[in-house]
Amino acid sequence: MIAHTRPTSLLAALRPQNQDRLYDFYRDLRDTDELCWDRTLNAWVATGHEVVSGTASDPRFSSVRYPDIEAVSEELRPLATVLSRQMLYSDAPDHTRLRALLSRAFTPRSVAALSGRITDAVDRVLARAAPTGRIDVVADLARPLPLAVICDLLGVPEQDRATLSAWSDPVAAAIGSSRLDAEESAAASRAMAQMLDHLRELLTRPDDRPAPHTLRALLAAGTEDADQDLDELLANCALLLIAGHETTTHFIGNAALALLRHPRAADELRARPDLIPAAVEELLRYDSPVQLMLRRARHDLDLAGRRITAGQAVLLVCGAANRDPAVFPDPDRLDFHRPAGRHVAFGHGPHFCLGAALARLEGTIALEALLTRLPDWRLDGPTPTWQPSLNFRGLTTLQVAFTPTTTD
Repeated sequence: MIAHTRPTSLLAALRPQNQDRLYDFYRDLRDTDELCWDRTLNAWVATGHEVVSGTASDPRFSSVRYPDIEAVSEELRPLATVLSRQMLYSDAPDHTRLRALLSRAFTPRSVAALSGRITDAVDRVLARAAPTGRIDVVADLARPLPLAVICDLLGVPEQDRATLSAWSDPVAAAIGSSRLDAEESAAASRAMAQMLDHLRELLTRPDDRPAPHTLRALLAAGTEDADQDLDELLANCALLLIAGHETTTHFIGNAALALLRHPRAADELRARPDLIPAAVEELLRYDSPVQLMLRRARHDLDLAGRRITAGQAVLLVCGAANRDPAVFPDPDRLDFHRPAGRHVAFGHGPHFCLGAALARLEGTIALEALLTRLPDWRLDGPTPTWQPSLNFRGLTTLQVAFTPTTTD
């Protein structure tokens, strides 16, 4: 069978003119065909909800990102080696074993216990902004809040957080890029090595007893198992720190922008706070923080009428699937009364996001506070721009003005 080829590569999504109209761009790709070969990326690109969700949970596909480490560039190889130890890029039984261990930090009780601390953190940010009448939702709230929460949950001291965040940025950029030059690859590998060295020193200190359900407690429990590799545990600790704040940062920023651009929807939530849980799901669907998942065919197989050969990559475009009109009627409309859908913003299948409940909680508290504390907020500053990433969708800045207030 001759592969169907799109006239435009998915890589064109990174063009500035396509960033603000990203979902129109996806619609054009999906209308061409829901599964097409992308010659530029040397991969299949899936944009329909059925093929995206189905492939994500299909055991015929692997989640391994780097099947041959030796084939990776010398500069990127150290980072690729670490990523290959992470559960996100592994298959059963390794994925099952690692997820079972790390899920101890995300039990319903552990997550619920963070509610008060999240509320206090949001209140402090908004209290500082209140007399100024201005806030950068990304820099002042969406970025520091999830970082503080995941570090708090995992037992990372406050003084270490800014350093860890700085190291995570080039790693996240590398994960989200399909093409890195030698300098970018080397920078990402160095940052990951520094993060792992710091975590190793921090988390193996014998000077005190770690609190339950923290990263240190998990590490201690894991290293009691003779079969558990310390480097593997550290790699997955790094995954939690990076994924635990990057994606939630983007979600809060994207959701805030959507509400600013849809003031009637924002007013509805102010009048009907009981709709906020449904709104969180709709906002996740509407502008997903994670846009791509990668799978590789374990063997030759048929998928959506195409012949996929062993080892070929399939890029699952979650953002496009979440705007598929076959599943979400009138998909470009922000609708908090939409019937409970099947969005794939948190992935699908065995690799469904481990921190989904925590992200929902943070988003709920942050958005409710923004809506109630800043009733007349408005965009005021540079036109919002997006980080250049195929995998992650997040704003670089979101400057907002509102009526200043003071407290006695």
